[in-house]
Amino acid sequence: MKLMIYGEKCIGCGQCKSVCIRDNIEIDEVAYETGSNCFECGHCMAICPSGAITLKIFKGHEDRIVDYNSKESSLEYRDLLEFLKRRRSIRWFKKKKIGKDVFNKLFEGAYYSPSAQNEQDVEFVVLDKKLNDFMKHVYDIIKVEEEEFFRIKQLGEYLKDSSSRKYHPLLWQGHQLILTFSTDKTSAVIANTRMELLAYSLGLGGFYSLFILKADEIDHDRLMEFFPQIDKDKHMYSAFIIGYPKKTYKRTVPHKDINVKYM
Repeated sequence: MKLMIYGEKCIGCGQCKSVCIRDNIEIDEVAYETGSNCFECGHCMAICPSGAITLKIFKGHEDRIVDYNSKESSLEYRDLLEFLKRRRSIRWFKKKKIGKDVFNKLFEGAYYSPSAQNEQDVEFVVLDKKLNDFMKHVYDIIKVEEEEFFRIKQLGEYLKDSSSRKYHPLLWQGHQLILTFSTDKTSAVIANTRMELLAYSLGLGGFYSLFILKADEIDHDRLMEFFPQIDKDKHMYSAFIIGYPKKTYKRTVPHKDINVKYM
């Protein structure tokens, strides 16, 4: 059993049963758990009007439980859309580095991120001191495609002689890199996107690198040699260079029209 149901608080309203997608809750005057089919999504806990249900795995994390009025939005549509309009990839950064306290604020967004089957198995790696070693490791893997992609060839030349180019071919002026690992690609991308949006709210910026991700696509096992502490079943699905922007922008830029089909 994965739930703690307090009978003295339960009013038998059935709200918990109505949102359980695993049919794991029944009502007999009060709610009770039917078996071990629960996958700890927390819907029952979130909807209970009397606070009669909690999840055993979150015992000791009561400070994370916050009541709110579901009829009131904490953010208006127009405000969020305006925020999204201002998003731009940032490649020019100040020398100032991001501290752990700020990174911890960013990862709060990932903490509350949805995941496939509620696995919650997304992991992050912040590369700073070992960033150069990691980029050499990446190049050793992706160099098999340097004749196809000039940017990879430039990376090899830069690693041999950093004076060959004004900026790093993949990191530009970036000094810190966030890598996202998961068994599910969508879970990783959603978690990193939420973290990215929080970064902009804190005055940070960054950009994604598809070339770094090629290392996982070309030779996953070799890539993971750099991360012995991470389960090899997890893949690197996001590489986000992050920092304090040196450049600021003054207006939004139009995008190509999005094609939508209603069927």
